[in-house]
Amino acid sequence: MDRHGGRLTALGLGLAALVPLTFLGLFFAWPVASIVGRGFFVEGALDLGAFTEVLSQGRTWRVIGYTFAQAGAGTAIAVVLGVPGAYVLYRLRFPGRTAARALVTVPFVLPTVVVGVAFRSLLVEGGLLGSLGADGTFGAVVAALVFFNYAVVVRTVGSMWAHLDPRPEQAARALGASPLRAFREVTLPALTPAIASAASLVFLFCATAFGTVLVLGGPGYGTVETEIWVQTTQFLDLRAAAVLSVVQLVVVAVSLTASGWSRRRRETALRLQADVTRERSVRRQDAPLVAVTALVAAGLLLTPMASLLVGSLRTAGGWGLGNYANLATTGSGGTLEVTVWQAVLNSLRIAVDATWIALLVGVLACVVLSRRPRRPAERWAVGVFDGVFMLPLGVSAVTVGFGFLITLNRPPVDLRSSVVLVPIAQAVVAIPLVIRTLLPVLRAIDQRLREAASVLGASPGRVFAAVDLPVLGRSLGLAVGFCFAVSLGEFGATSFLSRPDRPTLPVVIFRLIGQPGTDNLGMALAASVVLALLTTAVIAAAERLRVQSAGADL
Repeated sequence: MDRHGGRLTALGLGLAALVPLTFLGLFFAWPVASIVGRGFFVEGALDLGAFTEVLSQGRTWRVIGYTFAQAGAGTAIAVVLGVPGAYVLYRLRFPGRTAARALVTVPFVLPTVVVGVAFRSLLVEGGLLGSLGADGTFGAVVAALVFFNYAVVVRTVGSMWAHLDPRPEQAARALGASPLRAFREVTLPALTPAIASAASLVFLFCATAFGTVLVLGGPGYGTVETEIWVQTTQFLDLRAAAVLSVVQLVVVAVSLTASGWSRRRRETALRLQADVTRERSVRRQDAPLVAVTALVAAGLLLTPMASLLVGSLRTAGGWGLGNYANLATTGSGGTLEVTVWQAVLNSLRIAVDATWIALLVGVLACVVLSRRPRRPAERWAVGVFDGVFMLPLGVSAVTVGFGFLITLNRPPVDLRSSVVLVPIAQAVVAIPLVIRTLLPVLRAIDQRLREAASVLGASPGRVFAAVDLPVLGRSLGLAVGFCFAVSLGEFGATSFLSRPDRPTLPVVIFRLIGQPGTDNLGMALAASVVLALLTTAVIAAAERLRVQSAGADL
């Protein structure tokens, strides 16, 4: 490549990086920094009094304690249950394995409010497990967190387990080691990077869970995430909310650092073992692990969703579709300002806008991140760029929504009454998923193809269109599906930003379950079923597009 072509490429990459960096700076860094600033500064002067005041309260430490307890318990149980599931679904070969993997994945993409409502319908008096008296307890919250994050462990650990060379374990067995000892001393150490990566991500998701904890935990088991919401919306104490946001950012930073370190170790291991994928049929010795996975799938994953569906069909007059018919109303006593079906249309319109925004920013970021510069300084810059765009994955959506309220409310960026405010907030949350979906595909392209096209005179744009874009299209459908699903179910930031006359479906569901009356509860259950079906349909369509695209390449 000549020097002129190199300058053009560098200029093109610089312009490609400018758009996502500007977007992230304006709609993420500025709002979050403003919140952090409120905890440290008062009228432009450094003042740490808010930290002393908030951190000296027993309520604060109780909330922090519950956050770590719920996240720790949820992570431990998800790992213990998820590792056997990873073995069964990624190491064994049996009929229906693809459907089983899809079933395990669905809970992770469900909106958090739906998960909360599903477990509440299962545990309330009159529910299938109502006799346990577990509604509103610590155990209910932890069970819902495990339900939501089980797929993270299964997919993260399973993707590595599928590439492990089975011969070291077989050699240990041949030398007389029992199956348990061979696993503990040979396989488990090899899986440690993947387990650590999954555990750090699950802990992060549990510690920042909002909708699920808000619906199930109530005031008795609040976390830092829900406490930020309470301090802002109920007590109007913005400084206390800012201090708690800083506390949460510290937890997020530690979790992301651990996850990134584990992910790099896992990617290195996968590169070393990429050509030794082995699967085998189910044998008698696999029966206990298969049984555990089947019990988790039936008891933990299917039962809450079945209870949600059954509850939506139960009315004051018996069984029927009355709750679904009531979705065309504003609820008992005019609980809502719009009907649930209008909220569905609002959610779909917002999801469309959030998806194209997230795709535009995410694709441009992937173009930059997928390059492999030779200079150490440039490689360092790309690494920093990658880390910056992962921050929205860990920073609380409640913090982002709270930040929008205190920054985007005055000229020159006054978006309080704009219809783009909610889509932008949801796009910020979805961008890391776009990058993590598309980036591995772009990084798999042989860099020599791009260099050859440049040598033949192709401009940077032409290189992207001829080399990158055809490969990118293979995973674009999946990225669209994830963006759309995240937008449909996003509740943390949207709960701050949506207007009463333009609510989204998750916001409407939360309002319905917060009002008395069996009609409102029945509508909430029916609306949750609708939202779950919409989300599942979107993900299923995205997976189908991905499979068809992959098949067309063969």
